[in-house]
Amino acid sequence: MSNFPSLQPAMTVQVTIDAPMGVGSASKGTPLAVVPMTGGTVKSEPGFSPAIDAEFVGTGADYIHNDPSGKHMRLNAHGLIKDKSGSMIYLNYTGVVDITPELGAILGGSPDAKTTPFGNSFIEMRFESGDEKLKELETSTFVGAGHFVIEKDKPIVVEYKLSKVVAGK
Repeated sequence: MSNFPSLQPAMTVQVTIDAPMGVGSASKGTPLAVVPMTGGTVKSEPGFSPAIDAEFVGTGADYIHNDPSGKHMRLNAHGLIKDKSGSMIYLNYTGVVDITPELGAILGGSPDAKTTPFGNSFIEMRFESGDEKLKELETSTFVGAGHFVIEKDKPIVVEYKLSKVVAGK
């Protein structure tokens, strides 16, 4: 099918998150929850350029509104990563997550919670950096699929597989 874009595997993002903090909303009708992003990594797939090997610095946050139906979460995350080269990179992603029973167990703090499969969380990610070598990140569109990783006695990790949108053939 001509003219449809293709996807080039680009990077894996792992975000360590802390418990959400409920803010509420007097005017929007759906409550705001703020989820601290306390750590993580962004690593390019082999052969992807510009290559990134970065760690989260400081504390980012994901600002989440649930749909009134309770079936979806709307993400708006902001964070800062530092590449091994020393370059600072701001990232922002927005997306939609289906609230499945498996995700409900995670969000509810169930001791029976397990890692979720990919396929219920999709994002678009943007980057910004003052490093000229990373300029292409700012002029590209990235989309990703995510899932929640649960390991005993460890914080929750949200993992995304990002792809760059490229011209189709």
